[in-house]
Amino acid sequence: MIYLVGDLQGCCQPLERLLQTIDFSPSRDQLYLLGDLVNRGPDSLGVLRRLRGLEGAATCLLGNHDLHLLAVAHGVRKPHRSDTLDGILLADDRDDWLNWLRQQRLAVHAHGWLMVHAGVVPQWDAAQTVALAGEVETMLRGPELGSFLQTMYGNEPARWRDDLQGVDRWRCVVNSLTRLRFCSEDGTMDFLTKDGADGAPSGFMPWFDVPGRRTVGTPIAFGHWSTLGLINRDDLLALDTGCIWGGKLTAVRVDGATRELIQLDCPQAQKPGQH
Repeated sequence: MIYLVGDLQGCCQPLERLLQTIDFSPSRDQLYLLGDLVNRGPDSLGVLRRLRGLEGAATCLLGNHDLHLLAVAHGVRKPHRSDTLDGILLADDRDDWLNWLRQQRLAVHAHGWLMVHAGVVPQWDAAQTVALAGEVETMLRGPELGSFLQTMYGNEPARWRDDLQGVDRWRCVVNSLTRLRFCSEDGTMDFLTKDGADGAPSGFMPWFDVPGRRTVGTPIAFGHWSTLGLINRDDLLALDTGCIWGGKLTAVRVDGATRELIQLDCPQAQKPGQH
């Protein structure tokens, strides 16, 4: 059985309850975690330990909070006051966990679904999305990780061009895959607004509503956008339903003729406003 799972953000107890609820078997089932595995919840290390222990039965995507952990660990970013990453950063075997994390994916196309953490700019089709994610994955796994992280942050370029090279190219890819919510018809990305779909800035719209985007016809699953809420369409799954804010942890079984939605209530682990 194939399950796609929304943002955990360090909430290990809901993950355990999910595995019990679906009677998860590593020899039979497969989990796809849509990013933001860590941070803001009470047990980020526990989440990594549980997912790593599932070995090939769990495929994990990287979200903005996971990249933030790598950046903090390399001295590139200062911890935020609401971060809950010390369990990993102060662990005796922290390097093992950080090295495992940097091996994870930014985009996966499997079982008929293109999976990302945040979004896909309208200029990309599924194959280009996975290929560009692979370029950044190579940087994250390589010996120049620290240098890459130093240049990864920033809002420019805000629009993809095929002739982008080097740092600008990779930053644009990271921003689409891990930060995107709204963009304009020409693919210009907005990074300021965190409201739901009705809160789009003037001239912008949810990335999946852009007319003529090249991923039309490709089912896409993503997380990241808790204020959007659950979207459960034939061609679109939005699965960040605010586990960290006392909402729900959402998983969807996507194999077989009948889609199954699983939602578990979650204790509030972060105060509102501490994004």
